[in-house]
Amino acid sequence: PKSAFWMMQDASLVDVERAYMEIAADEHHHAYVGLHDGVPAFLMEKYDPAHRELVGLYEPEPGDVGMHFLVAPTDRPLHGFTRAVITAVMTELFADPATARVVVEPDVDNKAVHALNAAVGFVPEREIQKPEKKALLSFCTREQFAKAVSA
Repeated sequence: PKSAFWMMQDASLVDVERAYMEIAADEHHHAYVGLHDGVPAFLMEKYDPAHRELVGLYEPEPGDVGMHFLVAPTDRPLHGFTRAVITAVMTELFADPATARVVVEPDVDNKAVHALNAAVGFVPEREIQKPEKKALLSFCTREQFAKAVSA
């Protein structure tokens, strides 16, 4: 249920495998598994919004990088873990000096991720209509991220 906004609730293992094989073969989209204590705990996707996800929905700027993240369900939630994950994801994205701004497009109804995004410096710009959802287009510059995590 926590991953409902990924719209893969009815996906089989084969469906998920196929989706990530497509990502692995795509020069404009990459997926990474994050570990916690050596165990897979979250997923990060990085994509070029000039070529994937947001084509025709906004005018990308040089240095824009699109991002998705998903935290694995757990029987023993750790307080602050999801915020630590998004902070680690943003740190990783901004480790690339070519990244000037991170772009996200979460579902407009995903209030939990809007709060997390705001906590790391994202500023909503406007709602957009994607084929699969109404999304909140939001941006975070390197400076906005640095200010948010140092506060």
